Amino acid sequence: MTKSELLNEMQRRNNGYLFTNEVVLAGISRTYLSKYLEQHHFQRAAHGIYYSSDTWPDELFILQKGNPRIVYSMDTALYLHGLTDREYSAIHVSVPKGFNPYRLKEKGVKIHTYSPDLYTMGVTEVTTNFNNIVRAYDRERCICDIVAERNELETQTFQTALKEYMSEKSKKLERLIQYADRLNEREEMMKYVDVML
Repeated sequence: MTKSELLNEMQRRNNGYLFTNEVVLAGISRTYLSKYLEQHHFQRAAHGIYYSSDTWPDELFILQKGNPRIVYSMDTALYLHGLTDREYSAIHVSVPKGFNPYRLKEKGVKIHTYSPDLYTMGVTEVTTNFNNIVRAYDRERCICDIVAERNELETQTFQTALKEYMSEKSKKLERLIQYADRLNEREEMMKYVDVML
């Protein structure tokens, strides 16, 4: 397989994206990559991230690729899980304590910081509207987070998410209560569970 064929295959596999670090790991030089990107009219999305001219830029995927430790949370995660009928107003991410959020804050990203054990609780992979995989909290963690941060959300978004989740056959109430316990939100969570079930 030629270098060009290899890059064609990589971008097909990555839904139209090429990542400098992956290309270099595959043994292709940055110089060759630059020529390929120019010849094939790729756009630069962020440092080391490029997309083809027929690919719609996926802001959540691009942000995740540039910041692998972030986990989508709050109304961004609700949106990814289909628990809200509105698009997120701002991108919300969770990070572990000690993470430097400066670059993300510059982009207007809302940051939520947790101790390492709470940061990893409920992390799952979800598919964006552009069919790319990103990391977000699972449905149960999303519900716990919005109950804990209910004053930061629009009332309609909060109510819609709770109703959608509680009406799902696939909801995992045991997991929801376990998460609420660990986040010290069990008492508050039970108010909503008791009313809505």
